[in-house]
Amino acid sequence: MTISEFPSTLSLPQTNPGVATVLEYLIIKFPFIDAQVWQQRVSDGKVHYYDGTLVTAQSPFKPQQRICYYREVESEPSVPFEEEIVFRDEHIVVAYKPHFLAVTPGGIYVNECLQNRLRKSTGLKDLQALHRLDRVTAGLVLFSINPESRHLYHHLFETRQIHKTYQALASLSENEKIVGEEWEIKNRIVQSEPRFRMQVIEGEANSHSVIRCLEQSTSKALFELHPVTGKTHQLRVHMQSLGWPILNDKYYPTLQPLSDDNYDSPLQLLAKSVEFVDPITHQPRYFRCSQDLSLN
Repeated sequence: MTISEFPSTLSLPQTNPGVATVLEYLIIKFPFIDAQVWQQRVSDGKVHYYDGTLVTAQSPFKPQQRICYYREVESEPSVPFEEEIVFRDEHIVVAYKPHFLAVTPGGIYVNECLQNRLRKSTGLKDLQALHRLDRVTAGLVLFSINPESRHLYHHLFETRQIHKTYQALASLSENEKIVGEEWEIKNRIVQSEPRFRMQVIEGEANSHSVIRCLEQSTSKALFELHPVTGKTHQLRVHMQSLGWPILNDKYYPTLQPLSDDNYDSPLQLLAKSVEFVDPITHQPRYFRCSQDLSLN
């Protein structure tokens, strides 16, 4: 059994969903975790309030209380790739995330995630991701390390003042010539079946990307992608909608059978750079990772 070295947190909702205790809420909040598991976690002192006070089986539900718990998995894989800190000051850390490493705990990953790796290597217990990348996508991720200024950086994401540039590789059909061409995609993306997969449907657009082709060989092309919105799997879906699904994508255009990660064939999608005006210094910030995708 692997248990997280750092707690996950949640805030109890303003509206009581019909429970008397914190334990009852955790059981209905996480239906895929057996009730006995939560009962044992509480009994073992693995659930507590933000101030460190232990939650008991009798602790009453009170709206907006912050609860901390420690995720557990039977067996956690080790991801054999290293992260890299690109920038750090008293407010943020910008780090490169390799392919296959989750940003935060999820599924079978507890300590093998970028956030917990960085907390351990830097000693910054308050370090918290400001946004997400898919586990199979590589590239830059921003973290807040100062709780007092965190809301200012969250606001940049909420108001779309963070400008990100990605790279992607896709296969080309014979005789396609698309270098220098640009496409602006606006459509409506919603959950499909299974729910982790997205699809385009008719209706008001809720996603927006600008994509252009930088280079091509006889069989592949390198694209530069600018997401204006940030819907789940947006760039992967938009590349598929253009007819060039990203190389090594297990979800699009066809959902592949569940299998172990193939470290030799990562998804060819990279969050290359990020740009914004810093809300503290009011100076422009531009960060770029040294990694690139290549046609070779």
